[in-house]
Amino acid sequence: MKHCIVGGFAAMLMAGGLIAAAPPASAGCQYGGAIISKCDGPIQPDGTWQRCVVTKNLVANGASSFFVPERTCNVMGPGGFDPHIDD
Repeated sequence: MKHCIVGGFAAMLMAGGLIAAAPPASAGCQYGGAIISKCDGPIQPDGTWQRCVVTKNLVANGASSFFVPERTCNVMGPGGFDPHIDD
């Protein structure tokens, strides 16, 4: 029984260390400004990557209106004017 408790405690410590060492959730993303978010995927062997941009779209609905997020993803390449967002 004592070995199980010690083993469980060691496993919890290791899991806590892995979580603490993990990169932040916003790695490779930019937030704010005229867009909600702009995130880049990993760079592929050919030098391209996927960029997804989320913007807000105003929808008029009778006497009220609301914003709906709209996601657009495109393949970006090296040599473009907008460089890869590094984490």
